Amino acid sequence: MPFSTLKLHPSLLKGMKELGFARPTPVQAEAIPPALAGRDILASAMTGSGKTAAFLLPILHRLIDRPRGATHALVLTPTRELALQILEHLNDLAIHTPITGAAVIGGVGMGPQEHAFRTGADVIVATPGRLLDHLRAPYARMSSLEYLVIDEADRMLDMGFLPEIRRVLRYLPVRRQTLLFSATMPAPIVELTREMLRDPVRVQLDRAVTLTPAVGISQAIYPVAQTLKAPLLVALLERGDLQDALVFTRTKHRTNRLAEFLVRHGINAERIHGNRSQSQRTAALAGFKGGKFRVLVATDIAARGIDVEELGHVVNFDVPKAPEDYVHRVGRTARAEATGSAFTFVSPEEEGDLRRIEHAIGKRLPRVTVPDFDYAARPDGRLEIPRADRIAAIRKEKAAARANAEAKREKAAARGQAAPPRPAPGRPGAHRPGGARSGAGAYGRPRRGRRG
Repeated sequence: MPFSTLKLHPSLLKGMKELGFARPTPVQAEAIPPALAGRDILASAMTGSGKTAAFLLPILHRLIDRPRGATHALVLTPTRELALQILEHLNDLAIHTPITGAAVIGGVGMGPQEHAFRTGADVIVATPGRLLDHLRAPYARMSSLEYLVIDEADRMLDMGFLPEIRRVLRYLPVRRQTLLFSATMPAPIVELTREMLRDPVRVQLDRAVTLTPAVGISQAIYPVAQTLKAPLLVALLERGDLQDALVFTRTKHRTNRLAEFLVRHGINAERIHGNRSQSQRTAALAGFKGGKFRVLVATDIAARGIDVEELGHVVNFDVPKAPEDYVHRVGRTARAEATGSAFTFVSPEEEGDLRRIEHAIGKRLPRVTVPDFDYAARPDGRLEIPRADRIAAIRKEKAAARANAEAKREKAAARGQAAPPRPAPGRPGAHRPGGARSGAGAYGRPRRGRRG
């Protein structure tokens, strides 16, 4: 059915037509009519399903004819990136309306945000911590609030924001319309919905569908030793398998190290994670969107807040622990019926996490073996950068060393002397005088010995 059947304001329909939106997604078709009727909504929907428009459109429709000068709607979201993305969507949808919005997030100055409260931005999109900083001040009054949205509620739970959400609720009018969206419904979220929602309309897409990545995503698994993940990424970039890539790592530290490794090997790369300032994160994202950086390395904080048009590749440098996180990560590509590729680097110790993902999405993902990087054929040496001639040279050097050692033992035996001992079995360099270890880590740096 077309959007026109939802009886939205003509100004909104005009904006959506210019944006190329013709038909509502399933979550929009189910959520918008009861939201327009003033009902509370409890929706299970993942990023990429169109849920942002599902809660923004009914709110914008009902605010168009409201007097300006007071904040009538509040959207709570877990990350700065997602808040900025929602505000961008709001501005696009409301382009032909007088409605104003503002982001209230950490990492930037509070002055412009205070101004938004004092002048009464129609819609405030906020992260819980920074919002509470303002709500304690007398200028941030929410007495005119009519609509509350909790977006990515399960992510709020994961990041420990539920206590902050409950504190925010104390500042809000009890009589309001509340819309809660969450990809999953763990027990603490179910309890929160009982506290917040009044006789809600449930919008729940089929669980199997919810955990199915977009149709246009080509997915592949790359078995690789943990220590060779960074060189493999360089190899795929060098030979053109990846033109640009959003690369997800498990920790902030790994994000920094991988970005530095890529830059050392001539690849324009930036990073984005929770310890970066808002200006740094904004510049990194803008540079990636504009083509200045070929690779953007990110933690999961960015998985639900980055929207890059025509993003060709997503790389899971580390396998996510939760299947939902895998779907959210790969959902950064192939958006709006486009196509894209998702590569996942899997070390032996991550096979269990991969099996859980495959079980959740209902299919086994294809394996791609890259010579000299897969489990069976990986070289013994640690490589700064993978090149076929370098790998061959390492193997030739090791074969020559083994042949030379064997020749020495044979000569010693012929002279009746005790033969030199054979190297201890196991990892090369594991047994050295004084306990020293050889080799470098996954990023081409020498391993540090333990202190003490």
